[in-house]
Amino acid sequence: MSELSVSLEWELQEESLKPEAFSKNHKIKINDNIFNAGSTTEYGGKENEINPEQSLAASISSCHMMTFLALAAKMRWPVKSYNDKACAFLGKNSKGKMCVNKIELNPIITFDDNFSASKDEMNKMQDRSHRYCFVANSLSDEVEIKINL
Repeated sequence: MSELSVSLEWELQEESLKPEAFSKNHKIKINDNIFNAGSTTEYGGKENEINPEQSLAASISSCHMMTFLALAAKMRWPVKSYNDKACAFLGKNSKGKMCVNKIELNPIITFDDNFSASKDEMNKMQDRSHRYCFVANSLSDEVEIKINL
């Protein structure tokens, strides 16, 4: 089994750790790349730093795309480009706890000029991509895929 790790570093920036009065800014290191991270702006984070909710949306968007491309290659679909704008939504789950209660993927896929997929074919391919996506299979809440033809 693969071990896929990240490093995280946070240090106290205030005099002491107090509820609602501490910096959430931290660094995340993935391979040799360092990212400035924090919380969502609603919880005191900075707009230009990634937050866990965005990271989750990015993870599922990336995994879904790679799964789609692997399936498309097997089906000989001549994909030329794949773009997505993933959105994570915060809300409460059935236990009343705050969570990412929905992730919406909005893939836009273009093919070579002489190829097209029907809406039904695309729906089936997106459904298969979602079912085989490692990250999606790790989540318990809703992931919605909006087809853009």
